Amino acid sequence: MEDYVLRTINVSKMFKKNLVLNNLSLNIRKGEIYGFIGPNGAGKTTAMKIILGLLTASGGEVELFGTVGDTKQLKRVGSLIESPGLFTDCTAAENMKRFSILGGGTEAEAQNLLRLVGLADVGKKKVKSFSLGMKQRLGIAVSLIGKPELMILDEPVNGLDPMGMKDVRDIILNINKEMGVTFFISSHLLGELEKISTIYGIINKGVLVEEITSAELDTRCTKSLRFRCSEPKKAAEILQEKFSAKNYNIDGDVLNIDADVNRSAMMNRELVNSGIWVSELRVNNVSYEDYFLSRMGSMDVGNGVGQYV
Repeated sequence: MEDYVLRTINVSKMFKKNLVLNNLSLNIRKGEIYGFIGPNGAGKTTAMKIILGLLTASGGEVELFGTVGDTKQLKRVGSLIESPGLFTDCTAAENMKRFSILGGGTEAEAQNLLRLVGLADVGKKKVKSFSLGMKQRLGIAVSLIGKPELMILDEPVNGLDPMGMKDVRDIILNINKEMGVTFFISSHLLGELEKISTIYGIINKGVLVEEITSAELDTRCTKSLRFRCSEPKKAAEILQEKFSAKNYNIDGDVLNIDADVNRSAMMNRELVNSGIWVSELRVNNVSYEDYFLSRMGSMDVGNGVGQYV
């Protein structure tokens, strides 16, 4: 049996007459970093709130650690939804102390968590003077009180500068590796999820379009070669036989084929020696962005970072 820490089974949510989630079935295994990606308004935050018991589903079930409807399992979950609710007139240490009392943590644990997120040396600086990145890191530290096995983070790098994004990303990777914590992270920033996710859930208009592992995504985004040649069918057969090329499609005099791009010059020579005239040879690179575009629709790629809108 699969070792799931979280599953949603046909979860739906209606707001008045609007269907915000439509039979959502997520599957998150222990140790994964699950990137939940989709446009703003796709239903990501609504799904997370239902999982955490902050909203009631209109239909379906939420299974946490193998059980359905057991609210005690939420003690094993840490979360940061939207923005962290912090005591802004207190220091980082004072915040950790207050939340430790509420969450059953210890002073030693609080200090360790502050060190983990790089806030152990901020002294008496009040949270209201923190940068957005510092507030996010403190929010993550607070959500780790009680040693949760699953962390649910809603847009944790939204609004951060590149250094702040890297800080949060490094913290997530470190906690996942060193503490074995499973992560469920929503974002509309493909460029950030791409750096950490082991599996993706693609959501659009409340519908789970696809779940795909990073390894599967790599395979689907494998580079292929494009040959414009005189006999594309014969060329495909030669490349399959001589160079173990795989899937291909032909469009007129154009052959697109999955093959080792590092051997393209050798392939070209083989085709020419076989009497096939080649007028064009180039690499087709299907990026993660291209793949998600094909699954999701339009997306704004401002500043080189994929951002769904």
